[in-house]
Formats: sequence, C-alpha cells, structure tokens
Amino acid sequence: MQDIQILHEDNHTVVVFKPPGIPMQPDSSGDMSLLDMVRKSLARRHYKTGNVFVGMVQRLDRPVSGLVVLGRTSKGASRLSDQIRRHQVQKRYLALVHGRIEPSKAECSDFMSSDEKGSRIDPHGKLARLFYQVLWHDEAHSLLEVELKTGRKHQIRLQLAQRGHPIVGDLRYGAPEPLADRSIALCAWRLAYAHPTRSDMVALELPDSLLPAAVLQLPWRPAVGEWP
Repeated sequence: MQDIQILHEDNHTVVVFKPPGIPMQPDSSGDMSLLDMVRKSLARRHYKTGNVFVGMVQRLDRPVSGLVVLGRTSKGASRLSDQIRRHQVQKRYLALVHGRIEPSKAECSDFMSSDEKGSRIDPHGKLARLFYQVLWHDEAHSLLEVELKTGRKHQIRLQLAQRGHPIVGDLRYGAPEPLADRSIALCAWRLAYAHPTRSDMVALELPDSLLPAAVLQLPWRPAVGEWP
C-alpha cells in the first residue's frame, strides 16, 4: 500500500497529499482509495486497532494531485462541510495549460452539466465560475493560479479547455498527448480554512517537492510568505 503523506493534523482535521491516480473513495476499480489510506495511516500513527473515523468533505478528480482536508471527527467533518457550502474555505489550484492564455487575469463564467461520462458546456446547466491569473508563460504553455468560485465536476478542466487551453496531459478535454504517469498538470496547491473549534485559520501550501513534475520543470517558484 502506498504510504500517504500527512501535512497537518489536529484533533478535528487532517490535511494530506493526494497523489495522482488514486480515487478519493472506493469505486468500481477496486483500487485502494485515499479515504482508506488515510484511515489506515491514522490507525498506525496512533496505535488504534478499531475503526478510525475519517470524514470526506471535498473531492479531487482521480488524475489530480494536491492538498485534501478531511474531518477526523464528526464535528470536524460537519463544520468543514458547512464552510465549504458557504464558500469560506480558500482553495487555489495550479494548472499548466497548452498555449499562451490571454488576458493575464480573468473570470470565466459558463453554464455546464455533468454525468458519468464527464462534463460539458450546457446553456441549461448550472453556473460555473472561476478566476485565474497567469504566473508564468512562454509561447507554448501558461501556468495559472486558479480560484474556484463554484465547485462543479471537472470545472477547471472543462472551462480552460473551452477557451482553447486544455490542461497538459488531460486527454479527456483536448490535450494532444498524455503525461508519462497518466496524470494531468493540475494540483490543489493552497488551502486555508477556519479550524472547526478554535478561532484560528489553518493555511497550507503544497511543498515544491510534491508539485506535478511538469510544473517543477518550469523556471518559476512562488513568492515566499504570500499565502494566505
């Protein structure tokens, strides 16, 4: 079993790194899920022999990597879920896309719908909004910081592809070729939330060593101390 990396833990929450290729919860593939990995990791870490509670409050697509927060208690999971519903959890993504995207900052708004086959632009669907800014570019690629304003299935992937800039490696939404590990160059990079029982904020940024390989190869690094 692949060992999961725990980046923050307290009595009510745990933040882990989700590697690409792992499902968030058990599915028809039969592959070990992130939820099960975290349960087993916490059981070993705290020498527990019974069931360990881990509550899923957010999702990342299987080929996407990055920061995931989970509830360690039912109270923690409930209050985190409430923050997410109220759009109070701050999340930023890094996306490496094909092409030089313009303008350098913009809000994207579309109506979209989803089913088991994926997501599509649909004038009768639900509103999807995101904001992006360009962190680096050359003539072939652009690195974006993306902030979701809504949380639709495959939203970032679809909205950027709709504008002619599919995410590197994302064959489903128009990338010309896969990455070697079948991941896509999209990661949950930054995360900040109010602790469920205290007044302080928990803020994390994905360490450089855990960024997608396609991003690590770029001549770019974030400014120190600019988050949250």
